[in-house]
Amino acid sequence: MTKKNVLVSEGKSGIEMAITVAVSSSSSIFPAAVQKPPAVPGGYITISRKKLLQNLEISGGARISSWVESMRASSPTHHKAAPSNFSDDHTSSWMVHHPSAIDMFEQIITASKGKQIVMFLDYDGTLSPIVDDPDRAFMSDAMRATVRKLARYFPTAIVSGRCRDKVYSFVRLAELYYAGSHGMDIKGPSKGSKYKKSRETLLCQPASEFLPMIDEIYKVLLEKTQSTPGAKVENNKFCVSVHFRCVDEKVLEIRPTIKWDKGKALEFLLESLGYANCTDVFPIYIGDDRTDEDAFKVLRERGQGFGILVSKIPKDTNASYSLQEPSEVMNFLRRLVEWKRLSLRRQFRMRRRLEGIKISLPN
Repeated sequence: MTKKNVLVSEGKSGIEMAITVAVSSSSSIFPAAVQKPPAVPGGYITISRKKLLQNLEISGGARISSWVESMRASSPTHHKAAPSNFSDDHTSSWMVHHPSAIDMFEQIITASKGKQIVMFLDYDGTLSPIVDDPDRAFMSDAMRATVRKLARYFPTAIVSGRCRDKVYSFVRLAELYYAGSHGMDIKGPSKGSKYKKSRETLLCQPASEFLPMIDEIYKVLLEKTQSTPGAKVENNKFCVSVHFRCVDEKVLEIRPTIKWDKGKALEFLLESLGYANCTDVFPIYIGDDRTDEDAFKVLRERGQGFGILVSKIPKDTNASYSLQEPSEVMNFLRRLVEWKRLSLRRQFRMRRRLEGIKISLPN
């Protein structure tokens, strides 16, 4: 299976869409010219929206079913069952460069001393396990309680490829910031945030002009995949994804080609919180998806905070640390909450002690 990138142009408006498709060599959803290796800078091929929709129509029925089936057949049956191709030596070497964030907790806390920690969390595979049905990717009550406590002590944002409203329906914590559609749909707490001076609700949707095109493509894909068992089309508002039952991998995603990603969303949220050019901020981003790499890269370039990759197997990553699964993410977050709680208690006691000394001193 190979991945192909396609730009879908909106004609005179200049609007373009990016499609990342995991396809087998026999795929016929796009014309032959489009299936050739990309020959333009950035690795994209340009195709008009009309041509894309035309090919979705032409490839309808049995033809698109064949395309979908070929992708499903060449995908792993389940992420958890995927065999590891890495030797113990390779894994050990990778862990040296990306050690467990739990094992290195004290070093992380030391690095954050005197700085405001800001938390960024992916959802699927980070706060909830990867499941067969994306509509049932529920987070546990224990994880929700942990994230709620986390938000009491640190500004906290959920950054996901899913529709913002969908993520909110899973998390159900109004005090968080939510960035859906890979950061293209950002909204702050409805009642404002204690970490932000302005009481106005934060809202940022840099790709709003693409909504009509996204809806149009979603409807076509929804119709053309109805007869394919296990195929599920998900409208994430500013992007469209195709999932399969029993396969955790997204095989097709369509989204705008604007210069905006999870890294840009991270920078926007830091700026909104008043930490744009501050040296006393310490962002921590935890995620498991390749799209989280944009945020990991931003943190490395800023020289602030750390990225933490959630993965059981070695991967090329810009993250500094690793965690294996959501249960480890919860353990790490709990330790962070407990550290902050004890730190504030110590500060309170010290303040009371100093006040007592001041009162006892003669005038």
